[in-house]
Amino acid sequence: MREAVKILDKRRVDFEYDGEMGADVALNAHRMEQYPFCRLSGTANVLVMPAIHSASISTKMLQELGGSTVIGPLLVGLQKSVQIAQYGAKDTDIVNMAAIAAYNAAE
Repeated sequence: MREAVKILDKRRVDFEYDGEMGADVALNAHRMEQYPFCRLSGTANVLVMPAIHSASISTKMLQELGGSTVIGPLLVGLQKSVQIAQYGAKDTDIVNMAAIAAYNAAE
């Protein structure tokens, strides 16, 4: 994650980002205020997980508890990303995955 932040800093991207932080801090503005070094102006809208099991648990919890729109999982690190339609995927999930696949195919 530290390397990713360095790369984004170097590229001077036009979106907000930060490095490692707990999900409670990333998603809770009050907790975020307790970290004056945080780069975000508001709560996070994208979370990057360290491993597939933690991502799976967190994703399912966010969907059930928060009614969030979740796009993923995606397998990255290959020449093209791989979209994985999970068991029980809704039609909107498949449309989102197809949109990502179409975007990646055009690159």
